[in-house]
Amino acid sequence: METLLREVVVPVRTVVTDDQQLLRDGLATLLQADRRIEVVGRGANGQDAVDLVAETRPDVVLVDVRMPVMNGIQVIRQVKARWPAVRVVILSSFADDGYVIEGLAAGADGYLLKDATPDALISSVLTVAAGKCVLEPEIAQRIVALLAEQRSHTVHNPEGLTAREVELLSMVARGILAKDIAHSLRISEKTVRNHLSNIYHKLGVFDRAQAVLYALKRGLTVPEWTPEL
Repeated sequence: METLLREVVVPVRTVVTDDQQLLRDGLATLLQADRRIEVVGRGANGQDAVDLVAETRPDVVLVDVRMPVMNGIQVIRQVKARWPAVRVVILSSFADDGYVIEGLAAGADGYLLKDATPDALISSVLTVAAGKCVLEPEIAQRIVALLAEQRSHTVHNPEGLTAREVELLSMVARGILAKDIAHSLRISEKTVRNHLSNIYHKLGVFDRAQAVLYALKRGLTVPEWTPEL
């Protein structure tokens, strides 16, 4: 009698996190329809994402950059510090250079835009679970352009930065938002933005993304996660 061999598929355990319920449920339904993926949790904010990882130990986590309670960059740092084997993919509406650089620097294993096709999303989850990284083509092009732009400018000597400016630059590079920096340092958000403007001028850069690249090269980031401020 002929023996029929059946492929055994171990589904990729996945957590979906987004503050918009309609999108969150839609993503979960889409992924769950593929037998290679099992959605083991859905979260509405960054803290939910961390709690679900602790509870379910998924293979892959999808996070948005902008989320309440804890933003996506902070989620990535905490997850990677506590569960380094868990793969994290940013799924965002924003291709903002700062978010891209900060997310990848925090340890994200992929960056996709929310207008990705269903097939691209499913393929990306499977690819990341297999230990590879995925980047939206538009995101990859932006990174190449940023690196080329960074190389084309001479960065000024960092000794011109004050201690407070170094502190702010480090916080920005760790993915902390301006409003949270202001809260942590007990200064106004306007003061934070003024400091950042001065930092950009002293470093000879033009935006947050280039400043973060500079901070990474100078070792101004910290490896451990930062609790919500």
